[in-house]
Amino acid sequence: MAHASGMHSLEFKLPDLGEGLTEAEIVRWLVEVGDLVTIDQPVVEVETAKAMVEVPCPYGGVVTARFGEEGTELPVGAPLITVAVGEKPAAGTGDTGTGGSGNVLVGYGTSEAPARRRRVRQERPLSGASATAGQAGAGAVNGRAEAAAAPVDAQAAGAAATVNGQAGGLATEDGPVPVISPLVRRLARQNGLDLRELTGSGPDGLILRADVEYALRAAGRGATAAPAAEPHPPVPQAPSPAPVPGSPAAAAPAEIRTPLKGIRGAVADKLARSRREIPDATCWVDADATELMRARTAMNAAGGPKISLLALLARICTAALARFPELNSTVDAEAREIVRFGHVHLGFAAQTDRGLVVPVVRDAHARDAESLTAEFARLTEAGRTGTLTPGELTGGTFTLNNYGVFGVDGSTPIINHPEAAMLGVGRIVPKPWVHEGELAVRQVVQLSLTFDHRVCDGGVAGGFLRYVADCVEQPALLLRTL
Repeated sequence: MAHASGMHSLEFKLPDLGEGLTEAEIVRWLVEVGDLVTIDQPVVEVETAKAMVEVPCPYGGVVTARFGEEGTELPVGAPLITVAVGEKPAAGTGDTGTGGSGNVLVGYGTSEAPARRRRVRQERPLSGASATAGQAGAGAVNGRAEAAAAPVDAQAAGAAATVNGQAGGLATEDGPVPVISPLVRRLARQNGLDLRELTGSGPDGLILRADVEYALRAAGRGATAAPAAEPHPPVPQAPSPAPVPGSPAAAAPAEIRTPLKGIRGAVADKLARSRREIPDATCWVDADATELMRARTAMNAAGGPKISLLALLARICTAALARFPELNSTVDAEAREIVRFGHVHLGFAAQTDRGLVVPVVRDAHARDAESLTAEFARLTEAGRTGTLTPGELTGGTFTLNNYGVFGVDGSTPIINHPEAAMLGVGRIVPKPWVHEGELAVRQVVQLSLTFDHRVCDGGVAGGFLRYVADCVEQPALLLRTL
């Protein structure tokens, strides 16, 4: 972060987001040129190879320039925005100043909640105000100097109108939109809904997700009756003739290229590295999961929070790793050492709209089934909404992959580098099975273990998988480790 355009303008650069990340893609700007921002207020939402995060600005003042359009990929250290600040805060405006917090991600640093953003009123924003580096010059800064030095009384009046008069604040075209949740903003943006047209049902007029969903349903009902209200009904057009087979119009595109970047690129790099560096092997076994399913049904019938099947499988995993700790390790190739962990940070594969992610449950070995269920649910929802933090996607020591949700029986999964093993679980389906000497229909699942052959031999891997299968078939075995 360095000074720019004199002592009254500060340049905020894309910070180091940790975990070895070197670039990030701008997903959505949260402020515009001319906005008044407070210290630690989120100004941009970016997507890294690990997660989608909001980046807070460590300065308070007026935004004078933005660098990069949405969809642009910036390297760490590249300018994000410039903020015009005064030499000292004016009386009564404690939320602006030249001091910076040094924060990198939302939730790290000062404990004060950031104030809702307010826009400095202006004649008309300059065209292309969202900018290139050329717009960050002296002209952009000087053009906002008057706004930055606006009288305190005007700012105080605007704040009072926001707090005391919700209707007045909402009716202002350039006023703040009372929305806190980024999920609500994203839902509205994806459906082309203008949040300024809504009246929030939350505290102090806060717009909630239910308000957006209601507006979308109302818009859908209005669209049904739209033809009667259209001032200019569309003129029917003759259908275009179907392309003749074999003609150029009927030919499919020769190729479609998709950039390997963001999460997709990170997954590709990690999987390729795993295949290059890890001499993996896979073993598998079928198991009768009937008793495990009955045990789960009994647990959930007893009241209290529902227990997920994934949580029971995770509990079995941690018990098996306690017996076979060789698989809870990694290989330090440079030191030529096997590093065995005393804790189990359990990763689990989750498919999302943005690609495959592997959130990590910290200290899974110390959690019971209820705690595991709750943490799986929390991390899965965060993965689905794109709000997982880099810390929640790294540091795993073993991975559980439930590919049975895709309706398949088996797989030979690729190890999540730099871990040493991954347990795969197929779908649980009724199959003929010999039970107590008689043929019966039982709930059968296929289990597979892919492991790094450098950390152990087949005997250890086979012992681990056999113990997992035994616990699936006889869950009472886990009572020995409780």
